[in-house]
Amino acid sequence: MPRTLDAPSAHRTGPSLPGPAPRATRILLAGAVTAGPLFLAAGLLQALTRDGFDVTRNAISQLALGDAGWIQTANFLLTAALLAAGATGLRRALRGGPGAIRGPALVGVFAASFLAAAVFPADPGAGFPAGTPETTHLSAHGAAHMISGMVGYLALSAAFLVLARPLAARGHRGWATASRLAPFGVLAGFAGSSVTVLAFTAGAGLGLAWLAALTARLLMDTANS
Repeated sequence: MPRTLDAPSAHRTGPSLPGPAPRATRILLAGAVTAGPLFLAAGLLQALTRDGFDVTRNAISQLALGDAGWIQTANFLLTAALLAAGATGLRRALRGGPGAIRGPALVGVFAASFLAAAVFPADPGAGFPAGTPETTHLSAHGAAHMISGMVGYLALSAAFLVLARPLAARGHRGWATASRLAPFGVLAGFAGSSVTVLAFTAGAGLGLAWLAALTARLLMDTANS
């Protein structure tokens, strides 16, 4: 008996276009969007209210010292958790595309540096906490704090370069260019810290702010795709 070909089903369709990213992915991405602004706002509020703290002489990390230091320690821990969530969200949002592995991994290293900053507090000095001598004596935990911050911000700078690729691939060429330039501002701030602590604060703040901005750009893409 001859075989016949089945007629195409009326319900058969071609590949469907991807819909918006799952709600869980968007929530995770929002972690990286909010981490920087929350950290900076909490740090600024403490800097304006803590006795003896001078933003021109003291680093934000030193706010973890003294009787009210638990507030800044909690700020470090919350920021680490939000950044880790953001790194997971980036991995999901970029899956299968450029930078899908290295970008989120580098942001994860940045998140870990905030956890290390909470575990290994900065050394007192430059008159803070109130009554502390001007001279800072580097301790083991102070050195660990400095090293973790350096590694974290180097990882973040590398993440900006990696994440420029998915931004460009999505047509955001201006964003991609800015992401390639941001590391220079971050590293310039660190280099200028030998002259003034304000340079370090500005470089660190720039890194947090740009991570929030580019993640927000990617979050809008995932919501509208």
